[in-house]
Amino acid sequence: MKVMIVEDEPTIRKLLGDSIKKYNFDVHSLEDFNDVLGSYLKEKPHIILLDINLPIFDGFYWCDKIREISQVPIIFVSSRGTPMDMVMAMNMGGDDYIQKPFDMEVVIAKISALLRRTYSYVDKQPNVLEHKGIILNVDSWNISCKDENVELTKTEFIILQLLMQNKGSIVSRNKMMRRLWKDENFVDDNTLTVNINRLRKKIAQLSKEEFITTKKGEGYIIL
Repeated sequence: MKVMIVEDEPTIRKLLGDSIKKYNFDVHSLEDFNDVLGSYLKEKPHIILLDINLPIFDGFYWCDKIREISQVPIIFVSSRGTPMDMVMAMNMGGDDYIQKPFDMEVVIAKISALLRRTYSYVDKQPNVLEHKGIILNVDSWNISCKDENVELTKTEFIILQLLMQNKGSIVSRNKMMRRLWKDENFVDDNTLTVNINRLRKKIAQLSKEEFITTKKGEGYIIL
C-alpha cells in the first residue's frame, strides 16, 4: 500500500514518512506543491495525508480537485483545529482529520483503519445494489438511473450502501457514524448532516427527490 504525504513543513514531512515506512507502507512525499493532482495521477497512492496550509493552493482546493476524479481515501493533517475547519475538510470530501501536534501511533491506526475499510470491506460486498430504479455500483462508487450517472464520495457511498442494505428499516444516525468513523476519534453530528444533504442532492439529479426519508429523532430510511 502506498501513502502520499502532502506536507510543506520538511520536519513534519520527514517524521511522517520515516514513521510510516516502519509499518511496511510505501511512501511518496511531495516537495513540489504546484501540481498535487498531477502527482496523485502519477503515483496512484492508496491513501493521502493532506495538509491544509500549502503554498499556492490550500489542501481544500487539492482535495476538491482529486475528488473530481477519484475516491482515494484522504486524511487531513493540520494545525488548524476549529470545528469549521473540520466540517470544511469533510465537506470537501475528506475522510478523517488529524490535528497537529499528533501522536504517530494514532496516525498509523487511522491510516490502517481507513485502508482496511476502503479496500477490504468493499471487496466483500455485491457489485451492485438496486432500489426503485437507483443502482449503486460498489466497484466504482457511483449511482445510476436509466442513462444518468452520478459520482459519490466515499462517505456518501457508505451512507447510501448502509441505507440500501437496510431498506425498509430505519438506520439511526449513531449507527451511520459508527460505520463511518469507527476506530477513529473525529465524530461530528453536523458532518453527517452535511453528507446526507449532499447525497440527497446527487440522488435528486437522477429525478429521485424523495429517495431518503428522515424519521425525526430516529434516523433515516429508504422505503
